[in-house]
Amino acid sequence: MMTLRLAWRNLWRNPRRTAVIFIAVSIGVFGMIFIAALMEGVGEQMVRNSISTLVGSLQIHHRGYREDPVVENTMADPAEPVAATISALPPGTRWSRRVRVSAVAGNARHSAGVTLVGIEPEREAGVSFIGSAVAEGRNLKPGDPYGIVVGQALAEKFETRVGRKLVLIAQAADREMASRAFTIVGIFRTELAATEKHFVFVSLPAAQEMLKLGKGISEIAVLLPDGGDPEPLADMLKIALPGTYEIHTWRELLPMLTAYIEMNEGFTVVWYLVVFIAMGFGIVNTLLMAVFERMREFGLLRALGMKAGGIVRGVLIESALLLLLGMAAGNAAAFSAVAALAENGIDLSAFAAGVEYAGMPRVIYPSFSWTSVLEANLTVWGLGLVVSLYPALKASRITPVAAMARV
Repeated sequence: MMTLRLAWRNLWRNPRRTAVIFIAVSIGVFGMIFIAALMEGVGEQMVRNSISTLVGSLQIHHRGYREDPVVENTMADPAEPVAATISALPPGTRWSRRVRVSAVAGNARHSAGVTLVGIEPEREAGVSFIGSAVAEGRNLKPGDPYGIVVGQALAEKFETRVGRKLVLIAQAADREMASRAFTIVGIFRTELAATEKHFVFVSLPAAQEMLKLGKGISEIAVLLPDGGDPEPLADMLKIALPGTYEIHTWRELLPMLTAYIEMNEGFTVVWYLVVFIAMGFGIVNTLLMAVFERMREFGLLRALGMKAGGIVRGVLIESALLLLLGMAAGNAAAFSAVAALAENGIDLSAFAAGVEYAGMPRVIYPSFSWTSVLEANLTVWGLGLVVSLYPALKASRITPVAAMARV
């Protein structure tokens, strides 16, 4: 306790020097936690948006469909995979059947390549974004034979609106070209304009009839509750289903996103090291200045019988107190900043084209985990004490004779 009281008093013998280290540590901790929260928020939103954009937690396909997503590789009779899926699902899990093929959409003025998705509206609402994304008109109804829902960007490109006709052309199961005119019953909006241009939705029976698939489907999508890990369920389904089917989790379906998450983790480590190196030089430099200013004091303590270890302990305790104060202030500032941005986020709409190209959301909501907070604090605490050892050892080597000889 005596050493602790002395260390606390010594901190305020030079308030300016103490303030320099305090500010450096505070800014360093704030930067570590806040940037990690931004990166984590971007990653979570990208995963959430990607999963809701017709990916889900995992998907079941006929073997070969992912390499060549044509009608020939659809599941002609989905009864077996549907039964296996239902029996293996944990409580709260949602699933849906789909038909998904490439098609050409056109009207009197325009045409473009799209992905035709036949869905079960009542099931799909709980699996993907389409259940809550319709901003104009209405959503599809079960068995709707001629209704279609398109994205706002596609509607603007085609200069069309709700109530107008849209013709779809795609290859049917008999390898002949099939076409059907649909009436636009709804227009959906999403965060990414590319999604609005890429997908058009019709009812599952309408897609099966148009493509002459009978009961055939392209995929079964499964969404686990609360972002659960899909690996255990995927392993169960791989055992339950024969080799004619393939099960892929969202990490396998989205390799670029998986690579981004892994890169993000590596970037966080590098960021911590960069911030700490800059902060560490400030800590060492300031503590060394304090040591050189107190040479006579340390010499006197040695002359009175204090051992070198006592001086090392005293300097380290001073450093620890400074680190604790700076960490507390940095954590408070980071938590306040994240809380302030939690509701409205950081709006990047002015750079919409750039962030969309990178696959990032237009509005970023920071989201920190206690793991990242703990990592940042432990990095500052552990490495801070390590770099403080040099000034402490420097002070411990001072002899009474050398100290008294200094002016």
